[in-house]
This record gives sequence, structure tokens and C-alpha cells, in this order.
Amino acid sequence: MRQNLKTVVSMHTRFKISFVLVVIIFSWVRVFAQHNHDHHENTHNDHAHEMSDGNSEHQESHGTCGSHDGHAAFDPASTAIHHISDANVYSLLDWIRIPLPTMLYAEDRGWDVFMSNVFEIGHHEDGHQSYNGYVMHEGSVYRVADKTFPQEGSVHLGGFTTESQLIDGKKRDVTYVCYEGNKFPCESRSTWDAGMLGGGVSSFYDFSISKNVLAMLIVSIFLMWIFIKAAKKYKENPHSAPSGTQGILETLFVFIRDEVAIPFIGKDKYMKYIPILMSVFFFILGLNLFGQVPFFGSTNVTGNLTVTMVLAILVALFVNFKGNKHYWQHVFWMPGVPVAVKPLLAVVEVMSLFIKPLTLMLRLAGNISAGHIAILSFIGLIFVFGNSGANLVGSSVGSLVSVPLTMFMMAIELIVAFVQAFVFTILTASYIGAATESHDDHH
Repeated sequence: MRQNLKTVVSMHTRFKISFVLVVIIFSWVRVFAQHNHDHHENTHNDHAHEMSDGNSEHQESHGTCGSHDGHAAFDPASTAIHHISDANVYSLLDWIRIPLPTMLYAEDRGWDVFMSNVFEIGHHEDGHQSYNGYVMHEGSVYRVADKTFPQEGSVHLGGFTTESQLIDGKKRDVTYVCYEGNKFPCESRSTWDAGMLGGGVSSFYDFSISKNVLAMLIVSIFLMWIFIKAAKKYKENPHSAPSGTQGILETLFVFIRDEVAIPFIGKDKYMKYIPILMSVFFFILGLNLFGQVPFFGSTNVTGNLTVTMVLAILVALFVNFKGNKHYWQHVFWMPGVPVAVKPLLAVVEVMSLFIKPLTLMLRLAGNISAGHIAILSFIGLIFVFGNSGANLVGSSVGSLVSVPLTMFMMAIELIVAFVQAFVFTILTASYIGAATESHDDHH
């Protein structure tokens, strides 16, 4: 067993995986770190939409151009969504802002490549200047849709405001940038979600290294390092008892092997598929735990549908390419079933080929995002009770309610981090087992 483990650990270095354990005693920092935006302009537009004169039927203004209403009502929902969203800047405790490479493409102007700090003057969430017609609002890059706005170089901005408008029969928030007393509509980057999540194709595409991408790189490099380190120890001392990181890795490895791989795939075939199972498990677990640490940016990588979609598609492709003839026979022409029923069942089975990765994607993203939103909502009680900082007594009462609830949710979310990594892995193993099951195994 030890020799097999050493072989598999060495193989993992090709998959960029790792594992990090977070000391939960530091989780209380999130209570003070997660919400440092009560003094910002309280504009709540994370996904602005492209404007046109013909489809704007009604608008409800939420501020004058260039104004910064520091006493606007606190909106916990918008604040929570903003914090779990991806961004073009990496923030540590909302105090240290690390600029990231920004790569934008628009058909009418080509590529623009620069660092995200070109938008900033001082330490602010919103950019105080534009660059080549682009602006940064709440950590995300937008493009000014009005061509009368300066399209070259940098200009100083007067702030941002948000208006609710009826667009194509739906009420949506639209972000405006203020420049020289005038409002200019902004549009967000293109998102290919068919409009289901409020996105769509706009005039530019964002290929930047975002906060989530940087988090994946950090976790992958760190996990690669500890797996390589563990593999070297196994090679140098093959007969010694594991200690430290080795002990943790071996415990988790043996658990996944004995409780997931062997039962679902089979004792004679499981070693072939151990690398992908371990890669999926440790990669998701590492990202889940990394997102629990508030002073590492409080990322929500596995709560991002794009990330979970890619993971689900890779698993689906792997499963279907590994599927044997018995697997495909049970999909299109099931043995032992009346001929009249086979076409109907075939339709259901073909649909399941798409439903399986869809459920993998939604389950992981939904559970992880729900935990982050719940924690941020509890933190928001401080500002709801305290009237956005205007009432000290209310803030104290909100803190007495918020801190215990937040600590409880942090403990639950730590468990969820392990459970969701395990669930994704066990479902992957079950799909592989069904695809590679032989005729004799079936009987």
C-alpha cells in the first residue's frame, strides 16, 4: 500500500494540486474584515447592461452625478453579492490592494493590456480615473458606452451612480460614471450565460488574471509544493512512519481510496483512475479552505459557476471517453428492455449525459456561495442595527448578534468545505464506475 501511495503522490505533481488546513481560531477576523465598504458610495451595480435609447422605458435614480451619499441605506444583499463576485483587483482585508494584469479586447479598438492600478488614485474601491475609455467600479472593469467620453489616455472621474431602469421589460441596475458633471452609461464585460444570469455579449471581452484566477494559481502552486515534498520524503524514507503533512495526506488518501475509489470503480481497476479522483478532491478542498481565510482575500472560487462548469465538463468528457461499449449500449439501446420502450429510455439517458455535469456544477457552486452569503449577511446585521454606522448602540447590539452567528457559520462552512469536495469526488467515481463497468460486473 505504501508503495502505491508513493507512486500516486508522485503522479499528482502533474495535476497542480495541494491541500491547506486553516486554523479556525483566525476566522473571527472575517467579522471585521469582510465589510469595510460602509463608507463607500453604496452603489450596487455588479452586472451593468448595455444601454440603448430605444429600450429604456422607465428609470428610477438612486443618486446625483458625482455625489457620494455616505448615509445611504445599507443593502446587505448587494454587499454580499459584491464580495463573492470575481474582481480585477486582489484585496487583503480590504486594506491592501494588489493590482492584477488586465487584458481587454474590443473589436473596434483591439487589445488593451495594463495593470489594474491605472484606475486608482490613492486607496479606493472605485477607480478615480479612466483609462482608454475603461473604468473600474467595485473591483470590476467596465467600458463607457458613450463615444463622447474620452477614449484615449486617463481622465479624472467624478464618481459613479446607479439607476434602476426597465430594459426589455425587466428592471435592471445600470451604472453611470460621472465626468465633468455629466453621466455616461457603462457596460460590463461579455458573459456567455444566454441571459440567464443577467449577462450577455457586450462591446468588449475581459481576459484578465482576476482574483479567482490568482487564487487558483496560488492554491495549485502551494499544493504542488507539499505533494512534491511528501513524495520526496516517501522516496528517501520508504519504511518510516509518516509524520506532519505526510500523515494528513495519507489519511485523506486512504479514506478516498477505500471509501470512494474501490467501492465505486472496483479493486482491479481503481488505480488507473486514482489520479483524477485525488486531483479533483484536493483541488476543490484546497480552494474551499483557501476561501475560508479572510486575510487571503476571502475568495469564492468554487462558488463561481465558471470554475465549477469547467470542472464538471472535464469530468464529463473523461467519463464519456472512458465509457466502454456496455456503457453506450445502456445509453442508446438498453438490453432486456422492450423495443417499444427503448427510444423513450434512450432520450432520457442522453439527457442524463448533460444533466450529470449540470448537477455537479450547480451543487458545488450553490453550496459554497450560500455559505459565504450567509456569513456576509450576518456581518451585515452590525450595519443594519447601527443604521450604517450612525447609531453606536445599534452597532453594538448588532455585533452581539452577528459575531456568534458568524462564528457558527464559519464552523459549518469548514465542514461544508470537506463535504463538498468529498461529494464531487464520490459522484465522479460513481460516473467512472458506471462507464467502465464490464458486462460480468453488471451481472
